[in-house]
Amino acid sequence: MLSALVSALPVLVLLSGIGIFRMRAHVAALAGLATALVIAVFGFHMPVTLAGWAALYGAAYGLLPIGWIILNIIFLYKLTNERGQFDILRDSIARVTDDSRLQLLLIAFCFGAFFEGAAGFGSPVAVTGAMLIGLGFTRLQASGLSLIANTAPVAFGALGTPIVVLGVSTGLPLDQLSTMVGRQMFPFAILVPFWLLWAYCGWRRTLDISIKHGIAAPAYSASLAYYDALRRARLPGNVIQAQRDFFGGHTYLRTDKQGTYHMEWKEGGTEILQVEGKSRTK
Repeated sequence: MLSALVSALPVLVLLSGIGIFRMRAHVAALAGLATALVIAVFGFHMPVTLAGWAALYGAAYGLLPIGWIILNIIFLYKLTNERGQFDILRDSIARVTDDSRLQLLLIAFCFGAFFEGAAGFGSPVAVTGAMLIGLGFTRLQASGLSLIANTAPVAFGALGTPIVVLGVSTGLPLDQLSTMVGRQMFPFAILVPFWLLWAYCGWRRTLDISIKHGIAAPAYSASLAYYDALRRARLPGNVIQAQRDFFGGHTYLRTDKQGTYHMEWKEGGTEILQVEGKSRTK
């Protein structure tokens, strides 16, 4: 119990530095890092050299894989914004309904969950916040409500990076971790939409819109938990490779068989062709 409390000190230093002492984010992060190094060396008797290498490894891991995802999503957001596609997307969602409560659910919760899974690390809050401001929400409302909506999907953010890191650090099977986290997130996926609406308009208007429009949060949560439980280490790569092959016939490799394959989509079914060799599997 004591070791768990001591291990939580770096996180407490980081959060209190940002939220209470109003430090800049990078200063609070450095303070948290310094706290973690002191605890590792003097509390858990970790060698100084290993502690330094661990800090460098964490910085490199945050800069390269995580930073690369953020860089690409920022580039995509800037590109769509400059071309006017972002406004088209925002207006399309706005045309679905003129009720600001439903707009909040569609943009902050549903669309934000998509951005969290694709990029994560704050980009969903930035993108959905900008869309909500464009629809008439105040800046404080947009930022706060986007943060609330981003609670449920964050466990699988950035193509499942938290789950992958947890599997690497604990040595536990990734498939079992993903399944259990998906089940644990089920009640949160039910709670967050109602919490989001309550923070925006109160319980009476939340119940009113739920009854009128039949917001099926349990059905959404059940489907979300089902797909979360199917999360695998190669799932993002499989989805991307399948899309490339579908749109351009770029072919793909398989882990269970040798050779290069291509799938032809036809009416009534599909046909998998092995490009290298003459075998053909339907």
